[in-house]
Amino acid sequence: MNSSTTPADLVLTRARVHTVDPTLPEAEALAVRDGRIVWLGADADAAVWVGPDTRIMDAGGRLVLPGFIDAHNHVRLGSDDACVQLAGARTLDEIHERIRTWHTAHPDAPWIEAEAFDYSAIPGGRMPTAADLDPVTGDTPALVLSYDVHTAWLNTAALHRLGIDRDHVDVPFGTAVTDPETGEPTGFVKDFAVKGLSRAGHRALRDLGVPWAAPDRQYGRLAKSLDDAIGYGITTVVEPQNSLDDLALFERARAEGRLRSRIVAALFHPRGTTEGDLDEFAATARQFDDERFRVGPLKLYIDDVVEPRTAALLEPYAGCGHHRGDTFYPPEEFAELLTALDARGFQCFVHATGDRGIRTVLDAVARARAANGPRDARHQVVHVECLDPADTPRFAELGVVACMQPRHAAPDIAGPGQDWAENIGPDRWHKAWPLRSLHAAGAVLALSSDWNVAEMDPMVGIYTAVTRRPLHGGGEPWTPEETIDVATAIEGYTMGSAYANFLEEERGSLSVGKLADFVVLSRDILRLDPERIPGTVAETVVVGGEVVRTATDR
Repeated sequence: MNSSTTPADLVLTRARVHTVDPTLPEAEALAVRDGRIVWLGADADAAVWVGPDTRIMDAGGRLVLPGFIDAHNHVRLGSDDACVQLAGARTLDEIHERIRTWHTAHPDAPWIEAEAFDYSAIPGGRMPTAADLDPVTGDTPALVLSYDVHTAWLNTAALHRLGIDRDHVDVPFGTAVTDPETGEPTGFVKDFAVKGLSRAGHRALRDLGVPWAAPDRQYGRLAKSLDDAIGYGITTVVEPQNSLDDLALFERARAEGRLRSRIVAALFHPRGTTEGDLDEFAATARQFDDERFRVGPLKLYIDDVVEPRTAALLEPYAGCGHHRGDTFYPPEEFAELLTALDARGFQCFVHATGDRGIRTVLDAVARARAANGPRDARHQVVHVECLDPADTPRFAELGVVACMQPRHAAPDIAGPGQDWAENIGPDRWHKAWPLRSLHAAGAVLALSSDWNVAEMDPMVGIYTAVTRRPLHGGGEPWTPEETIDVATAIEGYTMGSAYANFLEEERGSLSVGKLADFVVLSRDILRLDPERIPGTVAETVVVGGEVVRTATDR
């Protein structure tokens, strides 16, 4: 050991380190001291960092990447083992069978709760109704959440229990759809993501006795999702939608040792948020601002989702006459709102899926820059599912980050025959998740999973970004002109997401001085046939120089 070199706490050797740092793209070894990287280089030079107490980790020639940063991951919402699982149910009959089986096994359950129903399972392209649920649920109230958690489906007993009738359709947790002829609620509830996941909406569901909204059930979902995240090598999670009530769940997870990934928590800004609320948001951001748990950005919605035709489009939905969806704010009002938030220094994550919704957000950012002057705000358009090509260059021009979820662009999720593609229509498929176009135009891509809407595993997102093929092999790629290469996808899951959240000085690449967050993969996805990327696992996960997960922990 060189007498001038202080020994490292950890030295990683015999690795193929892909740093995501253009100043030193690759290395064979790295050294860590006090949770940060102090050196990268060749195996032959690693010995000078080894002392009597240094832990030596032999990567065995495996690929090492920066820890993944999932820029949009609903770990707090998560998936709930107490719910009937409807993922993969392709028909109403299959949904009935799964609910019937669960109800038979739990005859005394006060509620039937289910998650992840697929809109395309409902025959005729219509939305579900209470009459579709009543035969298998009887007098037990039932709450069924869509796979994207943007809508809820209730049976007749739940409508009664939750106080929904023809005179009470605008409730704290959503907007009940009514039959155009009778005026009676159908059992389908829109705006659940906007209202039901808000502070007021969640409190209302809890007070009405819905078990899914109980604090212990919420914590169970969070803890399980956090375990999954670290298992996938996700060392930083951006939780995109939280109320102030929800922060106690993260504090509990930290106290109980479940917060092994670092967290950035965005606060939800629903309609009706006051200046006093914003003052409280700002104070909370100052309170929670360390390397493990940071609070700060604001989450807003401008439109909803394509599948139930609630996203805002420039032209009507295919086969829908004049219907093009609505924005939650008139464009002028939204521009004024974003300008005011920008003036206060807030970073905004804005959910926008339709091309008109996206344009409304970009116009609002342009207004804010004109009013307040350009600043490094890094506002995000989240999802960017259907983008008009005329707006592609505006992301880079306005400094707006494209926070996108490649898995949503898979043909088995959104392609021909699925509700997304059918609602948009073939003439607009070229607008679908334009990853390559945005990257070529200089936009920052922050890639993510959108768990639990889609699989959390970054390998699934990277595979889909590179192939635009179904997850389980076979089938033709959909809109392959918008694929990106593996290195670009990795950058989107590391440095792109770090930059998107003002973390690039600390995370996103393996560079001297940065936090020692990294993952050792079981396969070299940079040299692998892309079809073999799924199934690649994080064999070792290191956060701040500490090994927090190994393959043997699974």
